[in-house]
Amino acid sequence: VQLQAFGGGLVQAGGSLRLSCADSGRTSSLYVMGWFRQAPGNEREFVATIIRNGGSSYYADSVKGRFTISRNNAKNTVYLQMNSLKFEDTAVYYCVASRAAKVTMNQNEYPYWGQGTLVTVSS
Repeated sequence: VQLQAFGGGLVQAGGSLRLSCADSGRTSSLYVMGWFRQAPGNEREFVATIIRNGGSSYYADSVKGRFTISRNNAKNTVYLQMNSLKFEDTAVYYCVASRAAKVTMNQNEYPYWGQGTLVTVSS
């Protein structure tokens, strides 16, 4: 598994960005894929996760209603559509994955991590 995240950048508050995370391997074998983020001076925190068939997704309360996670197993990719961005969404966003059949918000239970992509929201 080799995850690579794309799509970060600078956006004004209220704007949108879409992050992508591509896996060089067989994404369909990854039961859970998701995103964490880490803002400057803060601990890393859970953002969203989605199971293999795309039927169930879970979000942090801080992003519910604004962010949408989706995946395309045929393209080995998971996406994070971020709308109505706020200054406090500024962070490095990390794509994560696990083969375990377990949905979790615990970063320690995701063995696979991408390199991170920076999202900066200007106020």
